[in-house]
Amino acid sequence: MSLFRTKNLDNMVAASRTPGGLKKVLGPTDLILMGIGAIVGTGIFVLTGTGALTAGPALTVSFIVAAIACGFAAMCYAEFASTVPIAGSIYTYSYVVLGELVAWMIGWDLLLEYGLATSAVAVGWSGYFQSLLSGFGITIPEILSAAPGAVPGVHSVMNLPALVIMLVLTAMLSYGVRESARVNNVMVVIKMIVVLLFIAVGVKHVTPANWHPFAPFGGTGIMSAAAVVFFAFIGFDAVTSAAEEVKRPERDLPIGIIGSLTICTILYVIVAAIMTGIVPFQMFKGIDHPVSLALQHAGENWFAGWIDLGAILGMTTVILVMAYGQTRIIYAMSRDGLLPAKLSTVHPKFGTPFFATWVVGILFGLIAAFVPLNVLAELVNIGTLAAFCLVSVAVIVLRKKRPDLKRAFRCPGVPIVPGIAVVFCLALMSFLSAITWVAFLIWLVLGLLVYFGYARSRSLLNGATQS
Repeated sequence: MSLFRTKNLDNMVAASRTPGGLKKVLGPTDLILMGIGAIVGTGIFVLTGTGALTAGPALTVSFIVAAIACGFAAMCYAEFASTVPIAGSIYTYSYVVLGELVAWMIGWDLLLEYGLATSAVAVGWSGYFQSLLSGFGITIPEILSAAPGAVPGVHSVMNLPALVIMLVLTAMLSYGVRESARVNNVMVVIKMIVVLLFIAVGVKHVTPANWHPFAPFGGTGIMSAAAVVFFAFIGFDAVTSAAEEVKRPERDLPIGIIGSLTICTILYVIVAAIMTGIVPFQMFKGIDHPVSLALQHAGENWFAGWIDLGAILGMTTVILVMAYGQTRIIYAMSRDGLLPAKLSTVHPKFGTPFFATWVVGILFGLIAAFVPLNVLAELVNIGTLAAFCLVSVAVIVLRKKRPDLKRAFRCPGVPIVPGIAVVFCLALMSFLSAITWVAFLIWLVLGLLVYFGYARSRSLLNGATQS
């Protein structure tokens, strides 16, 4: 059988409309808030300091460069998501257009990307949570405060708060997507209020002299920072994973994808400008709470605690949405026979992939508990950029193969816009470290072994019985 056999698009769309699958309960507001929930978190509360050290005040330009790369890819995602409203995001799109082997490899890539993203953010959440508790005089024992070796000079066995937040959110996701969306919406509104209050309070303390020199490290610094802060935009693609649970996917998915990305880009640029205008960028070295530092530097200590609360809520929604996206990709791969059938069973009462949700929550909760943050973050960016390249190529291929296909949203300027997306993503990938590339390639080789040893023979397209 061909390694590049494709699924029948018309049959997939028809199957998604049959009763008995995932519940269709999400609207455009849910999707925009889901996107904001996934995007506004670690990036705005942590990575702004790291990016400022690399680009200086030109961090605003770095955010714009990263946003442009995401924006071109987002239009490609929007066309696919509205045309192929099936769970699985780029995995599903690749299966329709580029064939099974490509789909498997990108699905395998996304399993690692989404999973490590949730684990990494859970570790960051733990740090802010412990900081907030310390303000009330509560201290978690050192032995349970971090992964082994994560903090020099501290003997720790596990990061208990990171594990607990993963399990709590897993329980929420397994109970129902409608309920999870409501909780996400409330937390997103609160953290957006906190971000807007930072803008309102911080703008009064901006010293324009801190913006000079604007780009102390030149174009290389801007691009290097863009490759780092690209992590801040990871998450909008998780909106497409909800395709099968959206009431009107042909209209609502493009709104959710492009709307959430636009809002977050504007917020990132404004926050970065204010932050570097308050504090000379050199002061962010070794700081994992740059937004709070800016307010403390401005003498607004009363508001720093609110920033910590906003960071905790921000990271909570990122974990929630990214874990949700991963479970839907696993669900789609299992339904196609590439993973064990148990992973695509839907709970008769809750209407969610219950077993897959708990597998994801427990596995990556344990990773968050026992693996340091710097190790977790290695592969997230490169996996996402690879996915963005593939979806951009797939849009061009599908336009050639199926020009007659009804498209509720059409990516403008094909093939130029998807081509630009590929160029931007490859450029950002070139600025990532060599060890990241090596680790990524090792993971892909492992994926090939699993495909040829298990998935290929059990694929539904192969006519094999799932085991």
